[in-house]
Amino acid sequence: MARNLDAKCRQCRREGEKLFLKGEKCFTDKCAVDRRSYAPGQHGQKSGSRLSDYGKQLREKQKTRRMYGLLEGQFRSTYAEAARSKGVTGERLLQLLETRLDNIAYRMGFGASRTEARQVVRHNAILVNGRRVNIPSYQVRAGDVVAVADKARAQLRIKAAAEATESRGIPEWLEVDTKALTGKLKSLPARADLPSTVNESMIIELYSK
Repeated sequence: MARNLDAKCRQCRREGEKLFLKGEKCFTDKCAVDRRSYAPGQHGQKSGSRLSDYGKQLREKQKTRRMYGLLEGQFRSTYAEAARSKGVTGERLLQLLETRLDNIAYRMGFGASRTEARQVVRHNAILVNGRRVNIPSYQVRAGDVVAVADKARAQLRIKAAAEATESRGIPEWLEVDTKALTGKLKSLPARADLPSTVNESMIIELYSK
């Protein structure tokens, strides 16, 4: 199976902002973006570079794709599904990304990062409505209950992630019991509830060409 093997901190520095790919490290003073706020490579510190409109759109797409941990084919398929759906394409795209099972597990605190949450899902540690689901791209629907399987609840990494997430706050569109390691998708997130750092209109413009 194809994987993105680029160093995670390098990806954040390339996009010029935190993508929260390294879990708790991103919230400490060890974060690479805070320590070296310029692009990686020997020309990374050069200033004054100007991107074309296409370049800006491409960077926005790459940033969003890396944030959610998707390969190009997966991201394009998600966009195609959003374009077929009713409603605003950009908002639907973000909703589809946010309601992937791996992202829901991350938002609920069952993994310190989306990468760790994806691993938890693949290792058969997540239940959806009482049934084991090990497909990270599985689309969680409003009203679905997501929980950590009994055998996985003793894992220290899951407990630590849940405690850290609870201290930072849970999104309004989710209902989570961090002690019981269960949660519910109350409703699809509105645009105001989704990441403000993503400019989805640029992604739509890029794929519409």
